[in-house]
Amino acid sequence: MFPRPLTPLAAPNGAEPLGRALRRAPLGRARAGLGGPPLLLPSMLMFAVIVASSGLLFVIERGILAEMKPLPLHPPGHEGAAWRGTAPKPGGLSLSAGDSDLQVRQDVRNRTLRAVCRQPGMPRDPWDLPVGQRRTLLRHILVSDRYRFLYCYVPKVACSNWKRVLKVLAGVLDSVDVRLKMDHRSDLVFLADLRPEEIRYRLQHYFKFLFVRDPLERLLSAYRNKFGEIREYQQRYGAEIVRRYRAGAGPSPSGDDVTFPEFLRYLVDEDPERMNEHWMPVYHLCQPCAVHYDFVGSYERLEADANQVLEWVRAPPHVRFPARQAWYRPASPESLHYHLCSAPRALLQDVLPKYILDFSLFAYPLPNVTKEACQQ
Repeated sequence: MFPRPLTPLAAPNGAEPLGRALRRAPLGRARAGLGGPPLLLPSMLMFAVIVASSGLLFVIERGILAEMKPLPLHPPGHEGAAWRGTAPKPGGLSLSAGDSDLQVRQDVRNRTLRAVCRQPGMPRDPWDLPVGQRRTLLRHILVSDRYRFLYCYVPKVACSNWKRVLKVLAGVLDSVDVRLKMDHRSDLVFLADLRPEEIRYRLQHYFKFLFVRDPLERLLSAYRNKFGEIREYQQRYGAEIVRRYRAGAGPSPSGDDVTFPEFLRYLVDEDPERMNEHWMPVYHLCQPCAVHYDFVGSYERLEADANQVLEWVRAPPHVRFPARQAWYRPASPESLHYHLCSAPRALLQDVLPKYILDFSLFAYPLPNVTKEACQQ
């Protein structure tokens, strides 16, 4: 009934499966200079087919919501407490009335994830991962035993607010509105803190979710925040980037004036598995093929998706997702378009392969940086 969007993922006869090749081979520059011919990756073709097919699925599935299987039921528990909204109905998680768009988007995203992750060489379980990759994953999954959920945090996708919510649910904070500098480690439990048998139990029985964002918009947000505001990042990363990529920079640059193209050049030469978490691909942070997440929320629908999760995990009614501060100005599509159009196109062609699985798995479109688009 549905189109099969993922045929290009299958490896040709004699070729190495995509997942294994992506994990094994470094994704550095594919050519000596930035002015060489465009790089055409099989995964680029895969992504184009996925996006086109997902768009078609979105249109088709609006008319067949009744045929869709419900999302998994939240694990039982929490008897006797006062919960927000209505408890999930038997057989599935309940959606807010009139929110069929959320169910359609989630179903399309789940289908895409399942289809990509079924390809040869992709991990099926956290214990299939190399030690370093598994360590990164377990260090990014937060645990709520009281509410029986796991949250894989992705920096620059509202993870500070989610950590604030977890601290409120744990009784450490009275309110999400408490004005305190966020401590990203204390009073939080990570899967990495637990024994293997405890990890396996929670991965099997707890509700699991993460939130994602357009990959390049997330990069721009990290660039603006870390190199524009955080002295530690300017000294640790910014100074090295300037020394490495700016002619005549001198031995001791301040690192507070890194340009966006210089940041992109730095990313091209970095191994994705060893990147700083603020620009590491979501695929490496949360391993969505090895961990079967029940829900993937988006930054673009942050408040609605976050409150839906809080309803599903049966958080108390007074716990809500924090509203954005009035002064906060997130990286916008317009700002991203400006920065991408100001960067060398060949440089973007080198950066995109690093994040191609994030684009593919979460159905984000590749940027349009044609001359015509950039002149608008």
